[in-house]
Amino acid sequence: MKNTRTVKNKEKPAEKTNLHPRNLHRFQYDFKALIKACAELRPFVQMNQYGNESVDFGDPKAVKMINRAILSHFYKIKYWDIPAGYLCPPIPGRADYIHYIADLLSLKGKIPAGSDVRGIDIGVGANCVYPIIGHQSYGWSFVGTDVDAKALETASLIVQTNPELKDFIECRLQKSSSDIFKGIIGDTEKFDFTMCNPPFHASLAEANQGTQRKWKNLGRDKSKQGNTLNFGGQQAELWYPGGEQAFILKMIDQSKDFATQCRWFTSLVSKKTTLPSLYQNLKKVGALDVKTVEMSQGQKVSRMLAWTFLDETWQKKPD
Repeated sequence: MKNTRTVKNKEKPAEKTNLHPRNLHRFQYDFKALIKACAELRPFVQMNQYGNESVDFGDPKAVKMINRAILSHFYKIKYWDIPAGYLCPPIPGRADYIHYIADLLSLKGKIPAGSDVRGIDIGVGANCVYPIIGHQSYGWSFVGTDVDAKALETASLIVQTNPELKDFIECRLQKSSSDIFKGIIGDTEKFDFTMCNPPFHASLAEANQGTQRKWKNLGRDKSKQGNTLNFGGQQAELWYPGGEQAFILKMIDQSKDFATQCRWFTSLVSKKTTLPSLYQNLKKVGALDVKTVEMSQGQKVSRMLAWTFLDETWQKKPD
């Protein structure tokens, strides 16, 4: 049985109240509007058993096409494409992370907007989704980093092909797999935030097991699907020795070397059991303020961990 996302026949679609209040994706997909924005989506839209329009979210091509349509309709992106096998992330959850960072940066309820607000997306990938949403929603500037040269080449093409993006998003190759900020942040550069969706799994075998579970949840024959994900993903996007805990611990350790050059460091944390070790390490490196914000999309619960080495006065001081 194919997995589909449905729109019930109501005058007003049901609202996804678990998403951030400013998230543009709180309502079910309007396929007519999406097809108008991206005609290439049309062949993937079909009527499901309830008589509603939907797409097969177990089909990687359909997933990529609906992302292209969403980015065109909601964010005015006219060119967006990624190579086969690269991560094609669900847009609503990505947007949530951006909006919670906006809340983190807000002063007296006012969210800072414009290109003077600078962020770093660690592991920007080929899709460049976080910088796209961040710039198109708030006008922020971004540096997207990655260890994968092909991914950065694709992300750069997306940026350069869309006039709205090309002056505000820069892609930088991280040449050292041991470093996160070193080699990326210049000696005199200042940033308002960093963000990261770290590799979740601890090994390739664990990633493959996760893939098989997802196919089972989608109601597919696992033996026929193999280890191909509907949302894709390369090694660096899916797994890291020690999993997300090891990756974020390294990020925390290295962030202290750039303590005065960034107001807030942030990362997504998928596993709640990861948090105690992260809190312990943040105390060890001398973080002055730590915040944890729960985020959810459907049945999936994640959280944004944020920390700073600057006291409240410096956090609010303009550059």
